[in-house]
Amino acid sequence: MATFLKKGKSEAELKEADTKVQEAVKQIIAGIEERGDQAVRELSEKFDKWSPESFRLSDEEIQSIVDSVPEQTLDDIKFAQQQIRYFAEQQKAALNDIEVETIPGVFLGHKNVPVNRVGCYIPGGRYPMVASSHMSILTAKVAGVKSVIACTPPINGEIPAATVAAMHLAGADEIYILGGVQAMTAMGVGTESIAPADMLVGPGNAFVAESKRQLFGRVGIDLLAGPTEILVIADESSDAEMVACDILGQSEHGPTSPGVLITTSEKLAQETLKEIDHQLETLPTADIARVAWEENGSIILVENKEEAVVEADKLAYEHVEILTEDPSYFLENMTNYGALFLGPETNVAYGDKVIGTNHTLPTKKAARYTGGLWVGKFLKTCTYQRCTPEASVTIGKYAERLCDLEGFKGHKAQATLRVKRYEKQKV
Repeated sequence: MATFLKKGKSEAELKEADTKVQEAVKQIIAGIEERGDQAVRELSEKFDKWSPESFRLSDEEIQSIVDSVPEQTLDDIKFAQQQIRYFAEQQKAALNDIEVETIPGVFLGHKNVPVNRVGCYIPGGRYPMVASSHMSILTAKVAGVKSVIACTPPINGEIPAATVAAMHLAGADEIYILGGVQAMTAMGVGTESIAPADMLVGPGNAFVAESKRQLFGRVGIDLLAGPTEILVIADESSDAEMVACDILGQSEHGPTSPGVLITTSEKLAQETLKEIDHQLETLPTADIARVAWEENGSIILVENKEEAVVEADKLAYEHVEILTEDPSYFLENMTNYGALFLGPETNVAYGDKVIGTNHTLPTKKAARYTGGLWVGKFLKTCTYQRCTPEASVTIGKYAERLCDLEGFKGHKAQATLRVKRYEKQKV
């Protein structure tokens, strides 16, 4: 039976904070719907102290910013984008249009049609998320999206040059220095100067995530991403230094980011508790990571790897590292996770920044029903059908009876019209 050696905040405590965010976002969206660009400008001034003549960067401004970025940084961005582009291209290659003849003369098919216009949010704040440019903009472009708009906030009144360079190199068609709910809403509903997108993607803070939730339906979204989550599954073959390092590496995202260790080894559990305290003494981002661990960290002791799978699938966490003797067991048996990192040779940071998989992943147990952002999210699988006259008669007679069964007389009339018309042609 699983035993909690440490436990984070309850779901009730977390819900209380969510309610306040929901109301604030609702008011911001309503203001932008009513007053458009003026509301966006006021919000940008209020939250970011940023009010340029135009939020959109011109081609000349973009090139000047890119030219200011160190060559090594540009090379690193290009390497990361090469990995992400290649994997996205392989994923797209696995998605085929099809057409089949189900019975003589009846042809059914589907086409994978890219979304026309996508809005990508690239977070800023304490951590400028350069990598999110690759994950959203580049992946959308590989999918075939014609128009990609991208927003990122200023940082302390400055344009984040490396982020803009990554956005440009990823293929963004429009780049705006604009952040928060005002950016998401402007992209989602449109303003006088920003044409609305068909879909919004990308991670962000609680307010950005809530804006996506409230705008969903009017536009599509990738998923509702909450605070980042890290689960480490480890046995006696692992060591506390690595477990602690990898949990704290994600805890630095924010004070609400949960980190969990599931282990079959009580010795490792106790050593990890001590090691986390030890590493917090020197970690430069300990001010954030400490709060995250103390308020949202958990350690679960289980009897065996089978029970570890059960507990892990209950959590359905975003990132799951497998630090056990047999990582493949978890690949074969786990069903609820955003991304797996198999063995000590890989880790969440690789996936977040450079290895090639997408870092926009499901949180808050959404891994029970969805995977993360990938090239397929930008594609609509749209069906079509066509029939020969003879096949229309065959299908029509079935349709007449089935429509009659349900009382749909108008539907039946559509079938009857074709049966009569195409039967005559056979004579």
